[in-house]
Amino acid sequence: MSTTNERRQEYRAMFKQNVEKRLVVDKVVRIIVFACVIIAIIPLGSILVEVFKNGIAAISYEFLTETPGAIGSGEGGIGPAIQGTLIIIGLSSLIGVPIGVMSGIFLSEYGDNKLAKSIRFFNDVFMEFPSIVLGIFAFLMIVLILGHFSVWAGAFALSLIMFPIVARTTEESLKMVPVTYREAGTALGLKKWVITFRIVISAAKNGMITGILLSVSRIGGETAPLIMTILGSSQFFSSMDVPMDALPLRIWRLSLLPYDSAQLQGWGSALVLIFIILGINLAVRYFFANKKGKNGIFGQLIKKGGKTKN
Repeated sequence: MSTTNERRQEYRAMFKQNVEKRLVVDKVVRIIVFACVIIAIIPLGSILVEVFKNGIAAISYEFLTETPGAIGSGEGGIGPAIQGTLIIIGLSSLIGVPIGVMSGIFLSEYGDNKLAKSIRFFNDVFMEFPSIVLGIFAFLMIVLILGHFSVWAGAFALSLIMFPIVARTTEESLKMVPVTYREAGTALGLKKWVITFRIVISAAKNGMITGILLSVSRIGGETAPLIMTILGSSQFFSSMDVPMDALPLRIWRLSLLPYDSAQLQGWGSALVLIFIILGINLAVRYFFANKKGKNGIFGQLIKKGGKTKN
């Protein structure tokens, strides 16, 4: 009996010691993780503070709505650049997002073959291409053939940057959906494409939206492809087949000027670009991600589409 009690006491001591070690390791790991988060946030926060501090003085109604003034005068605004940025992001998304989403669905749900492996490999390589190379490609394929700079060329170049990111994030988001969801749909007698669009995509939509927003944020600040495709302009949008201004181009050109007024407008343009990207992120998440009791517009569209197909 005494031997049994001694063993119990020994096991309890070992268990307590093991738990104490685990708690210490857990605390150490938490401290390291929080420290890494703080280290990552500090550069981002410093950039935002610097842009806000230097750019807020330039913000005014005239700055946001007027065309650029004479070089070095400090007059005029960035109205055409704001308009052009919204147009080029919207048009690029219309081209790149559907291609990326459908590619990601194919790779995730029908990707157990050599074709899908090849597509996945080239998609990963394509995602690492320098943006200037894609701009030159769009210049050769569209600008030289048409004989003029155009919005279409810029949207094409930026969509080439978008769709690999969207495809990869869509694929990974769909793979994270438990296989039991698919098995439940199969048990109900649903076809594979119905399961994919009604069940799998609905469960993975938050991750897919995050991927789309990442791609939008990426193209929102691209300058090199726009130099080769839309060139830039000081006038408001008038046609798809003429040069157009955009905030990255305007910031780049203002940064090259030696005037204090131009530098101030450059900081203001950068601040406006940050607000535009932030606004797009908040708007998309509000209207398409989970909303209390409504599941978001994206979820409603999926449900309506599934009911119609059935």
